[in-house]
Amino acid sequence: MTIASSVAIYFIIWWMVLFVVLPWGVRSQDESGGRAAGTDPGAPVLAHLGRKLIWTTVLAGIVFAAWHVAYTRQLVTLDQLARWVGSPF
Repeated sequence: MTIASSVAIYFIIWWMVLFVVLPWGVRSQDESGGRAAGTDPGAPVLAHLGRKLIWTTVLAGIVFAAWHVAYTRQLVTLDQLARWVGSPF
């Protein structure tokens, strides 16, 4: 596998993990008791994006490392994945 492929796969994993991490610890304006005029009641009070980006990077690194080990040691092959999802190929 080339470095470009690894970077592309890490990028995809990073974005998927980001969407998992984004809702962590979010409190809406309604939950906190205060609401700014003209805003949605479900809008977060504090998003803590910096902390979430750090968590995303760490967790994506762990997921990528697990994927890399499984791929390089051929613990899961493409044929096995195709059978698991029911692909005719």
